[in-house]
Amino acid sequence: MAQQEMKAANETYAGFLSLLKVGSIITAVVTVCVVLLIAS
Repeated sequence: MAQQEMKAANETYAGFLSLLKVGSIITAVVTVCVVLLIAS
């Protein structure tokens, strides 16, 4: 039982990390675009 819960927790954590990475990249791209728009 504990083994199964640990596997589920690891999968959840891995999903969270991948979502965090994608979100960070998207935020950086949007930030650069906004800065370029303001600067021009």
